[in-house]
Amino acid sequence: MAEKRTLKKKHDDARKRLEELDDVAAALAHASRRQILLVVHFRGGEMTAGEIASRFECAWPTISRHLRVLEGSGLLVQEKRGRTRNYRIDKDKLDIVREWLMWFDGDKRGGKNEQRAYV
Repeated sequence: MAEKRTLKKKHDDARKRLEELDDVAAALAHASRRQILLVVHFRGGEMTAGEIASRFECAWPTISRHLRVLEGSGLLVQEKRGRTRNYRIDKDKLDIVREWLMWFDGDKRGGKNEQRAYV
């Protein structure tokens, strides 16, 4: 019985990770959002919303929508400082993508039970 509960917990954890992966993949699906992440990363890892917007030619509502999607996926974290909103990348969320890609490297992390939880 305890083994069954453990396997169910692993299955639930795997489902949660896959849902997080779906959110991250959806956010990364748009080229502008990938570019925003690159800009923030290569400009020191933290930028204000205005600094991010100044790097792109699209209208503010479009940038704002992209920032909301990235924040909703957890890839960007917003901190409000006074009247400005600073954004930084949450690199832990990128680990979700790395973890998923590792399944294709022949890496057998976690043994058969963990693998079964994903399928």
